[in-house]
Amino acid sequence: MTDEFYRIQRLPPYVFAEVNAMKAAARARGEDIVDLGMGNPDGAPPKHVIEKLCEVAHKPNAHRYSASKGIPGLRKAQAAYYKRRFGVTVDADKEVIVTLGSKEGLANLAQAITAPGDVVLAPNPSYPIHTFGFIIAGAAIRSIPAAPGEEFFERLTNAMRYTVPRPKVLVVGYPSNPTAYVADLPFYERLVAFAREHELIVISDLAYSEIYFGDEPTPSILQVEGAKEVAVEFTSMSKTYSMAGWRIGFAVGNEKLISALARVKSYLDYGAFTPIQAAAVAALNGPQDIVEANRNLYRKRRDVLVECFGRAGWNIPVPQASMFAWAPIPERFHNLGAMEFSKRLLVEGHVAVAPGVGFGEEGEGYVRIALVENEQRLRQAARGVKKMLASG
Repeated sequence: MTDEFYRIQRLPPYVFAEVNAMKAAARARGEDIVDLGMGNPDGAPPKHVIEKLCEVAHKPNAHRYSASKGIPGLRKAQAAYYKRRFGVTVDADKEVIVTLGSKEGLANLAQAITAPGDVVLAPNPSYPIHTFGFIIAGAAIRSIPAAPGEEFFERLTNAMRYTVPRPKVLVVGYPSNPTAYVADLPFYERLVAFAREHELIVISDLAYSEIYFGDEPTPSILQVEGAKEVAVEFTSMSKTYSMAGWRIGFAVGNEKLISALARVKSYLDYGAFTPIQAAAVAALNGPQDIVEANRNLYRKRRDVLVECFGRAGWNIPVPQASMFAWAPIPERFHNLGAMEFSKRLLVEGHVAVAPGVGFGEEGEGYVRIALVENEQRLRQAARGVKKMLASG
């Protein structure tokens, strides 16, 4: 049998696989590795959410197939969240769909709207599904800057002017993974105006909407008048409610795009397990203490990381949002590149991070550090960093 499958050929070797294999081998040898590589929350959902899961799971009829687009109560709860949080009114039946996490939603939307040879604009560096979801669907990717500044719009304008075929889709994500960049409402206003002028579909990834550290909450692109004409936005329960393994996310926005996603999903899945969806309703509609608690948790960990790594000799730029720090490799190790630096840090410092090149070629020279260990473990990681830096 041939191993030259078309879509597999378009996927490069998984950049993180080598570091992950080294991490697993080190742990098998009994080494204590502080794992700051994967954005995998270490907390638990609120008690009332878990209780709702158990309550519904005890019902005999809860174990049948669910609804691919999400149970009505959950779509209404997400619509209520958008009204409460952003002041945006959305139709729970036509403009909201439940996904098996935002990653699955992005990938399936790419399948729904992309034809082979379409050009998609995506930030570099960026969360891998922003590019590879479309690559798997047969698209070509043109990179734009990840930072939401003037260069972003200059490159966007040039892409629309000179690319053949004309780009069809633009992906953005703020607060961003891995860079922790944030965007303000004027940025989205300018972006929506550009998209409407150029008939460009905008996909906004808002998975980190509630993990912001400034005074102003992060905005949604759908707050902009006319945004629903061109945009769809993905959110997730994973980080906000510490429900990563539950795999519940949402797409909200343009009715035509939501309909296309719903049609593809109807062929691929029967929706998340109904008790999980019922528990997600409890999370969205119930007490919101965990939202502020998680924000404060990540803020405190951020401060500890920046302070103790700085004392160890590695100055980390202070992230303004997300659960990640985007850190330049210390200058005297720059010649190693992100991959070799990450491997050396693992071996010598017993600290695992994600090499920045795994998020696109523009990530070379950086690593992503996830705030997924407690403060004591972060200080332990700093001691490992200090040891590695001292070895030179």
